[in-house]
Amino acid sequence: MKEKFLPWFILFCALGLSITAAYYSVMGLSILFASVAVPVIVMGSFLEISKIAIATYLHDQWKKTLTGLKIYLTLALIVLSFITSLGIYGLLTTGFQENIAKMDIGNKQIANVEVKKKRFEEIKTELTTEKTTLDKDISQLRTALSSNTTTQSVDRKTGQLITKANNGNRKAFESQLKEAQTRRDTISFKIENLNDSITNLDIQVLDMESKAELGNELGAVKYVSEITGKPVKQIANIFILLIIFVFDPLAIILVIATNQAFKNLKPVMSIYGEPKEPTPIDPLPQPKQPDPKVEEEIQQLENEIETIRRSGAIGKRIDAAISPIREKINSLRKKNDNQIEY
Repeated sequence: MKEKFLPWFILFCALGLSITAAYYSVMGLSILFASVAVPVIVMGSFLEISKIAIATYLHDQWKKTLTGLKIYLTLALIVLSFITSLGIYGLLTTGFQENIAKMDIGNKQIANVEVKKKRFEEIKTELTTEKTTLDKDISQLRTALSSNTTTQSVDRKTGQLITKANNGNRKAFESQLKEAQTRRDTISFKIENLNDSITNLDIQVLDMESKAELGNELGAVKYVSEITGKPVKQIANIFILLIIFVFDPLAIILVIATNQAFKNLKPVMSIYGEPKEPTPIDPLPQPKQPDPKVEEEIQQLENEIETIRRSGAIGKRIDAAISPIREKINSLRKKNDNQIEY
């Protein structure tokens, strides 16, 4: 059952892979030659069919084919396989370019937001510096307002120290202090707005990155690119080359394997055109089971040896009595052991 199922399974795989490779190749070639897409599709379809026919013919008629024809058909098969691979490469690279274009657009949008965020941070730094300076000015004005708004003089008649309020200085300090506080409050308000804007930009960048990760089909390629440190385009090109180097050659090999599998199912014919019967295979020799009677006789002889040893006879006499018994035991064992029946 397995022998009959395997050729059909290989045929299914060969047809599926060949049709898929042909479709990818024809579509890829039509993209490369978009101005004449229909003629290219027709030409590519018949080239793919011819490629399968050449592979089948060379496999079945290799010994009967002339040398020149063998060379030409073999070269044609290699060139057709290269054309198929070129079409597959064109189709896969087109799909990759679309994905990489989406990724580049997303990266540019994120970069623009980052530039805007950097500009806001620079303005925030300038305003923070100005606010620090205003805080120092306000502190100094408050100190001056508390100490420099009076004037002291000595009365000529009485000689007493007279302190008088200096309204001019006080008004000047109060005006400057009010202006500085107003400016500081304005700057503080601007800094708060900038902080909100920077926070919103950070959230916007995170949203754009998360959407790019969810909607990007280059996740595996980007991951390998990050590990190896090589550009995404180079990693994707390596993946595509690996695919095309396996795709079409495997389809051709499966076509040849299908022919061979179905050929093996056919019965071998004799010179008279009749199917030959398979030559029976002799079974492997099986070891013969020991004879129970011989085993029983050996056991009796071993019991006799044990009895002689217990009789108390002298050593040489024991050896002389036991020796023929042992020879008989060895002879029986050689006869009984390792016998093969055919």
